[in-house]
Amino acid sequence: MNHKNIITQATSYTTKLLRNRFGKGPESVSIYLCDRCIVLHLKNFLSPVEKFLLSQEEEQAFRHTRELIMKSLLPELRTFLHEKLQLEVKDMHYDWGLYNASGVVVGLLRTDREMTLDYPGKEELHQQVIGVTSELQKPPEWIDSWWINPRTLFIFRQGLTILLEKEFIGLGFENMLRMTKGKLEKTLLEEHVQVEQIFHKKVSDLYVDWSFDHDHSMIIYTFEN
Repeated sequence: MNHKNIITQATSYTTKLLRNRFGKGPESVSIYLCDRCIVLHLKNFLSPVEKFLLSQEEEQAFRHTRELIMKSLLPELRTFLHEKLQLEVKDMHYDWGLYNASGVVVGLLRTDREMTLDYPGKEELHQQVIGVTSELQKPPEWIDSWWINPRTLFIFRQGLTILLEKEFIGLGFENMLRMTKGKLEKTLLEEHVQVEQIFHKKVSDLYVDWSFDHDHSMIIYTFEN
């Protein structure tokens, strides 16, 4: 199946799936596809109930609700990508930009991990991200990054979970850990990773997520036109 058909079918299916599960679909779904991942970028995606929760500073309740829905939604989306679009998805991630009502759902595709391309600023970016990762967790055993398109940068880290985090997960506190780490790491990335200076682009959104089962993490920066 060609690139255009994949994006068209994935956009239609995702919009309907989100509308059915959340009661309200996003205003737009932009899909970016490369050899290593597929990214579904959602804009203006917030139901009236969720707006109320956030207005009452009930972020934990908001995230808990979305976590429950996404856990049932992701397997369906993964099956669709595999069976209908022939995309071999090895893992999925998602994150939300709460106060601009945006979000991403990401499918990592099966590929050769050594397949990497250099680009201007890559080494400097990696050193700054490793520094932030070391403050919060431990230096990643593997880091790579690539441009999905001129406005979307993907950073992949492997082997960064510390023993204390594994204990929290074992005790059933994965959701709390994910929420706390997300807020803290985004703050550290915003303060210490100078992506705008490195790439001379204005950041639009920042998303972070972890797969604790596989001990890897994604960071996505989107930039303004």
